[in-house]
Amino acid sequence: MATQSLYRRYRPRRFDELKGQDHVVRALRNAVINNREGQAYLFSGPRGTGKTSTARILAKVLNCEKLKDGEPCGKCGSCVSIDAGSSYDVLELDAASNNGVDNMRDLIERAALGNPGRHRVFILDEVHMLSKPAEAALLKTLEEPPDHVVFVLATTDPQKVSETIRSRTQHLQFHLLPLQELKEHVRWVVADAKLVVSEEAIDRVVQLGAGSVRDTLSALELVVASGGDVEEQISLDEFIESFIDHDPGRALAAVSAAVQFGADPRALTEDIVRYLRDAFLSLMAPELVQLPKERAEVVGDQARRMGAASVVRAIEILGDVLIEIRHAPDARLLVEVALVKLTRQNSNTDVAALMSRIERLESGAIATRDATGPIPRPPLVDPSTGRAKLGGRASSAMPSAAPTAQPLKTSPSQVAEKPSTSAVETSSTVMADSEIKSHWPEVVAAQKPIIRALYSAVNVKDCTDGVLTLAAPSEMHISKSNEHLQTLLDSLKRVSGKKVEIKFVVAESKRGKSDKSSAPLDDSEIIEDVSQTKKAPNGSHSSPIDELAKAFPGSQIIDDKK
Repeated sequence: MATQSLYRRYRPRRFDELKGQDHVVRALRNAVINNREGQAYLFSGPRGTGKTSTARILAKVLNCEKLKDGEPCGKCGSCVSIDAGSSYDVLELDAASNNGVDNMRDLIERAALGNPGRHRVFILDEVHMLSKPAEAALLKTLEEPPDHVVFVLATTDPQKVSETIRSRTQHLQFHLLPLQELKEHVRWVVADAKLVVSEEAIDRVVQLGAGSVRDTLSALELVVASGGDVEEQISLDEFIESFIDHDPGRALAAVSAAVQFGADPRALTEDIVRYLRDAFLSLMAPELVQLPKERAEVVGDQARRMGAASVVRAIEILGDVLIEIRHAPDARLLVEVALVKLTRQNSNTDVAALMSRIERLESGAIATRDATGPIPRPPLVDPSTGRAKLGGRASSAMPSAAPTAQPLKTSPSQVAEKPSTSAVETSSTVMADSEIKSHWPEVVAAQKPIIRALYSAVNVKDCTDGVLTLAAPSEMHISKSNEHLQTLLDSLKRVSGKKVEIKFVVAESKRGKSDKSSAPLDDSEIIEDVSQTKKAPNGSHSSPIDELAKAFPGSQIIDDKK
């Protein structure tokens, strides 16, 4: 006989056994005590947070024969049958596999039938998977349900549930557990089940669970089966920090370590993309991040240091890898190439990479300085081993195309006297004229398409005393370029740290003379041109009719007057 899983063995059977959902317990318990239970509930939240378990506890409370203070006794016939899954008062339906309209019609017919207990509870798991016709069939019953029927809808994605159904339910949201509370629960399970697990393994299990009780207990069960100790594994933080520090060696070392521990390249890439999604949400909508508070703060700090443009670009590149990896002969190589591209993006010239560099420049993420020097940041340490992260020294051995900003050892006054030679610098560093000239293509590439098209056709002729001279093909091109001149001036000021003027001139032609096609000719030019022309040979010119007759020998013109 198979051993019962830990998450089933320690599934809560009373409200006071639920962990981290005090707000849900308080609402349901008070409703039962005051006889104000609703007829339809919507439980939403991440997986493994107790939605289905809470629905079963509510079913026991509504039918318990010896109810006390809103808690089921757990010993009466109704409670025992519900725990055993054989109660006629509770019907559980998986909406993911029973999502058709016929399934809903069958459920509605059962709702009209009688039952042994006081209430009949219908639990619909993953209700967001219902089809539109099934939702429509369910909606009518939710509007006017029988008095003895209570619906509990559970979902991990409440946004996909139609608004008409949500408006007819009491919506209770479940949260992931804080790491400290989850760790205390794991220690209690280890003690109660008499398991032999090291403290280091418990920390690792809690980290893998990421706030989900079920995922944590499943990880704990795997550790127990492995002998109570957990092997060193690479953290996804290592990849994010390699993006921030532009360290390809660290990223490649992280891939190597993960593969050695049995990670599949595709699964590893999916995990990194999910991590980047949390980072993206922490910048755009922090309330949507489904992580424990402590972990959400770490991810938020990494997202701010990485920048929104870099996060989006990483998601796009790794998303393309997930599509191509299905047909790649070597999936690991494909992932490694993508990671190197992300960590060495200073050498890339695509628009997304340049936009990312401009964003880092504007936010001051490349070189954070104050009057006393750079703000130190502690080195990243793997919490599972206490040792430094892998690949941390690789960037010093592998030169990059554009040097990253280093902490300045000079005083602030010396910084103003000696401009930095970095391709991307903060606006507080004043560039030399020669640097402005060399960085002009990057400024143009970061503009909108119409501006980029106009200014890509002009060439830098000179840059002296803060005046950038541009050679345009024609006066008409200069007129069009002047319409967007202020945008380029603002970008140049942000990049160079000083006010820059732009002066246009008409470019010289390939013959070494100015292009006169756009300017009117003077009298001397007209005379010169006429003197160089040759006279046409004497003779009469043929008419169009004659030319047509020559083209068709033997033809006859009937009437040339029409």
